[in-house]
Amino acid sequence: RRQLIVYRAFFEPGVFGWPEHACRGCSLGADQVTHLAHLNARDTTLAYASRAPQKDIERLKARMGWNMPWYTITDSFDTDFGVNEWHGHNAFIRDGERVFRTYFINNRGDEAMGTTWSYLDLTALGRQEEWEDSPEGYPQTPRYKWWNWHDNYGAEASPDPNWVDIITDPQEAARKRNAAKA
Repeated sequence: RRQLIVYRAFFEPGVFGWPEHACRGCSLGADQVTHLAHLNARDTTLAYASRAPQKDIERLKARMGWNMPWYTITDSFDTDFGVNEWHGHNAFIRDGERVFRTYFINNRGDEAMGTTWSYLDLTALGRQEEWEDSPEGYPQTPRYKWWNWHDNYGAEASPDPNWVDIITDPQEAARKRNAAKA
């Protein structure tokens, strides 16, 4: 995917609760993460990263019911991106072979993350809807047209045609429903 959001979570030796738990705040944040299919439909990946070994991460994810990709930091990534001593979200965009860091938030404000909208709003491409004031060439679709059930996104992230009818013309959709009942 073109965009990546990485959350630096504290789950490692020395963190309160280790090895059964990640940091309380990071865990509370993980509990409220949106269904990832909605972000993926907007060419965006959310991933968590910490210094815990993968066997511990997988055990914790299974126990807590978390589904986000979660990677082990083995180099200076967290220091390089300002999250080695505090939690934080970094957003990146890929343009061909180049990758740019486009957003960083930590401390206050970081705890508000978790919804599809809060994540998309911090990315360079935003929600990718026509109402946004985006530069020429940015991907944009009519508002609501890309919304879908999390298990119904196709490769093109196209919504179910019935859903599009309801959103784009609710009066016509109601007329069709009433006609079908008659």
